[in-house]
Amino acid sequence: MAEVKMDRSAKAGRLPKIILSGISKRFQSRRQTITAVEDVNMSVNTGEFVSIVGPSGCGKSTIIRMIDGIIRPSSGKITIGGNEIDSQTKITQEIVGKIGFTFQLPNLYPWMTIRENVALPLKIFGLRGSDWEDYVTYLLQTVKLEQYADKYPTEISGGMLQRAGVIRAMVYRPEILLMDEPFGALDEMTREELNLELLDIWADTGLTIIFITHNVQEAVLLSDRIYVMSTNPGKIISEVQIGLPRERTLEMTNEDQFIAYCDTITRKIGTVNLDKIK
Repeated sequence: MAEVKMDRSAKAGRLPKIILSGISKRFQSRRQTITAVEDVNMSVNTGEFVSIVGPSGCGKSTIIRMIDGIIRPSSGKITIGGNEIDSQTKITQEIVGKIGFTFQLPNLYPWMTIRENVALPLKIFGLRGSDWEDYVTYLLQTVKLEQYADKYPTEISGGMLQRAGVIRAMVYRPEILLMDEPFGALDEMTREELNLELLDIWADTGLTIIFITHNVQEAVLLSDRIYVMSTNPGKIISEVQIGLPRERTLEMTNEDQFIAYCDTITRKIGTVNLDKIK
């Protein structure tokens, strides 16, 4: 299958694909109102790779679940490809079809083969034909799963399962991919392999990606920009532009510029935590 290479040199001319304007989310319990995120403003350009980092409980997952329509914002506005969503507006199926979502666990069906699991969204969206079948094969090849395509989830490793979960979210060719710590449960070596495979697919497809992670080094390796969040309530406190060249390699992680980015972001997160201690 022909690869669809995105021209990264055109980055400066890209338009916002996702805009969050004054987004807040409050949850009501019996005793109190809990503000999960407050006055979040951010934008992600078409074809950009953006990460969100911050302490546990800062609202990172809440943000991408609002973008995907799983939960609605309490106030503010989300604009996706020119379509506006707010507390009163339900996300349309048209927008849902443009968004892929990968979770912390792959959640594959044990009675289906790996190929069948990856291809499942095609059935859901009614996408049929040899081109789609070829695309499934292409994705399996890209993440080195082609030889395991007819295996069942119980027959392959955790890293392979996570690979399958990631490409399943891409198989219907969404324009946006939301990733909620997809590699957090994996060992370091497997995680590094999947990061590089993800970058390969991103370069080929031109996906717009929002990536949630606790791992600062992972965020710097993958991202064009990084938003740093604080807690209680969750707010964006900093935006860091990553000026490392593309293509990214693991060798970069030993370079002074890479280490400086990691140190800067880690200090921002650490300062937030210290400020919470009274």
